[in-house]
Amino acid sequence: MAIPALQPYQTPSEWAPNKVKWTLDPARAVLLIHDMQAYFADFWEADSAFVSALVERLAAVRAQCKALGIPVVYTAQPGVQSDAERALLNDMWGPGITQHPERQAIIAGLAPEPDDTVLVKWRYSAFQRSPLEHMMAELGRDQLIIGGIYAHIGCLMTACDAFMRDIQPFLLADGVADFNQADHQMALNYVATRCGQVVRCVEVLNLGRTAAPALTRAALQARLLSLLDELDEPFDPDENLLDYGLDSIQVMALLSEWRAQGLELSFTDLAKTPTLNGWWSLIEQHGGAA
Repeated sequence: MAIPALQPYQTPSEWAPNKVKWTLDPARAVLLIHDMQAYFADFWEADSAFVSALVERLAAVRAQCKALGIPVVYTAQPGVQSDAERALLNDMWGPGITQHPERQAIIAGLAPEPDDTVLVKWRYSAFQRSPLEHMMAELGRDQLIIGGIYAHIGCLMTACDAFMRDIQPFLLADGVADFNQADHQMALNYVATRCGQVVRCVEVLNLGRTAAPALTRAALQARLLSLLDELDEPFDPDENLLDYGLDSIQVMALLSEWRAQGLELSFTDLAKTPTLNGWWSLIEQHGGAA
């Protein structure tokens, strides 16, 4: 069975009541943009307004997450997969993306940025055969915001897997799409009653706009680590961040995020002492610390 041709539908606006009342915390969260590859979006009609609206909502969520210092992670299936690598997926879905490797890229409008992480996706859950759990543990984060396609397959399985790893999943009700409304509705109801919390995209957007989080030293370190390549040795708060690979574009992005939270620093300020401890001292001096 291959993925069928997909038609637009009315995105569910209601779902079963959430059994849990978790509070989404920017200092604890990671945003996962799930399988938003051209190949999977192609099953809707070309230039689909339905897909464009989804991309627009997810792009807004991503922008707010970045402003809040929330790391952004993508999943993407490789364009070339051997029969052994696909294994049982062949029985269920056929060769899949391997027939169209040129459509592997993330859809336009959501392309990953240099400081984002792209994980190779092998199975329904983003945690399977990936470093996602380890990465989140290193960052000290235990909440996962999930958006993308398809809601009742990879998004749902990732939410369940997160729950079983003691990571709180938040599924974006209008930030996912599916084969049809019934499958979408089922995914929302299941997460709300069995393994997570369903939220609307606007709740994530309002999180940033209504109350920017106070900056803590731990949050600063987590944000810096999200920008750096995997380190071969323990992170040293007195080590020059440029030696760790931080570049000027990333520094400017940080300044923009802090400015949105009311913290005014300049590139020159940061360049004087480009270490975690040096920057934290500056933040405290300028009244930006929690």
